[in-house]
Amino acid sequence: MACASACCSAWGARVAEPAVDAPLLIACGDVAAAADLPPQARIGAKAHNLARMAALGLPVPPAFVIGSHWCERAHALQPDFWCGALRAIEQVTGRGFGDRRHPLLLSVRSGAAVSMPGMMETVLDIGLSELTLPGFVRVTGNPQLAWDAYRRLVAGFGEVVLGVDRGHFERDLQGLATGRDERELDFAELRQLTRLHLASVLRESGRPFPQDPGEQLRAAIAAVFGSWQADKALAYRRLHGLPDQPGTAVTVQAMVFGNAGGTSGAGVGFTRHPSTGAPEPWVDFLFKAQGEDVVSGRRTAQGHAQLAAVAPAIWDELRQHLHRLEQAFGDMQDFEFTVENGKLWLLQTRAGKRTPQARARIALDLLDEGVIDAPQALLRTVGLDAATLAIDRIATDGAGAEVVVLATAASAAHGVACGEIALDEARARARHAAGAPVVLLRQDAETRDLVALECALGLLTARGARTSHAAVVARQMGKVCLVGCDELAIDLGRRRVRFGSVEMGEGEPVTLDGHRGVVYRGAVRTVREAPAELLQRLAALRARA
Repeated sequence: MACASACCSAWGARVAEPAVDAPLLIACGDVAAAADLPPQARIGAKAHNLARMAALGLPVPPAFVIGSHWCERAHALQPDFWCGALRAIEQVTGRGFGDRRHPLLLSVRSGAAVSMPGMMETVLDIGLSELTLPGFVRVTGNPQLAWDAYRRLVAGFGEVVLGVDRGHFERDLQGLATGRDERELDFAELRQLTRLHLASVLRESGRPFPQDPGEQLRAAIAAVFGSWQADKALAYRRLHGLPDQPGTAVTVQAMVFGNAGGTSGAGVGFTRHPSTGAPEPWVDFLFKAQGEDVVSGRRTAQGHAQLAAVAPAIWDELRQHLHRLEQAFGDMQDFEFTVENGKLWLLQTRAGKRTPQARARIALDLLDEGVIDAPQALLRTVGLDAATLAIDRIATDGAGAEVVVLATAASAAHGVACGEIALDEARARARHAAGAPVVLLRQDAETRDLVALECALGLLTARGARTSHAAVVARQMGKVCLVGCDELAIDLGRRRVRFGSVEMGEGEPVTLDGHRGVVYRGAVRTVREAPAELLQRLAALRARA
């Protein structure tokens, strides 16, 4: 049933410092300036930036955030704590959480003070059940959306909250879809898939999927708080020297649906090229998708061209919002967005991870554009010189190796990586320890491969988007990354791979060319080049200091 606690209306409400034990409400409208917000360490970078976007009047779905100080005592949280904030979101949306006629669906997302892309968990579509689904069908007029959202919820909740291995849900899908893209399934097939997922949850966890929306929300909040201690989150903090305190905050937000059909979809992007720094948006987008489809690394997304062609007005609106984000935040941004039936929503923004080359060019360009001043540009380019900005490229003559092109893929991080094939973390760690250069080949670009990637020079995946969390992390770590290689097939049982008609074994050498998105057989000769023009601009900046 819907939350009954009274609360002030959200649109037009001010975002202000809450009481110590009260959630912070975020909604678009006449909201407070960023200076009035609680500190980022308390509410996390995601919520802090959402509130700043709301303050700019940008289209942000209403949300509330539970502070990071609850991370270590999430077990003590009870629904009464967030009921007032939830009621405010109900008033904004005109829907009720758990209401059978006009159900409100929610997402639960993590958000630490320092960005940790993909290292913690998210649960989407919370609030659907056997009782609320018919109302959601009536409200949306879209049974395909309703059953797609429900099957996503069951699988996501089963994996994140109940600990069911994702492979069980993938096998459910593969058995039903018989090679088709899941977006091609009609509502009857999605209903059947949901039933399979429900059975998998019960069989593998020993517990039925909870039909009470309130229980779904409580358990999802606890699980997302708990993901702060997940192995991949611990490994990321160790790798980057981040503290284990204060933990993550949790943001609960009204769902918007990129899987609603028509001109609906989900996208992730950067306001500038994160490898080169070129001043144009760099976007991956999928029609009929939710944001997790793009960032999870399990789907191959396309660039923005299709969105710009199908919905040019939305693309133009997005570009205008991106300009405002850069002006307001003073830096290149990594953002997520959803288009629901032609309506654009911004879900996240943060300073984008970038290569040293992009770091230099973006700082210099922002200075020239008047977004930052010279002292800030100097600060952002500290330590950048000919050695740190030099990058490997394939020698144009190909001397020293037989240049055999195996495949092409989307380039997520520039550079060249030559090494022997490793198919999992154990192999990558062992060969790295033996002093061998390693290139990691995986089916999907997933953040759980963080430790393996630490031991490798590059990553090549059969599926995944350039903006997936794993690709973002690879770029931040200085690894070459190619994703969405259609020609790549991996046989883990035989420890072999195929590139079209060419079969190779684990341990054989390959070369990844992140500049051109090409995979070569063997170790191709490279040359190391420093960007002369960029170095000249840096020298001119420093000469003025």
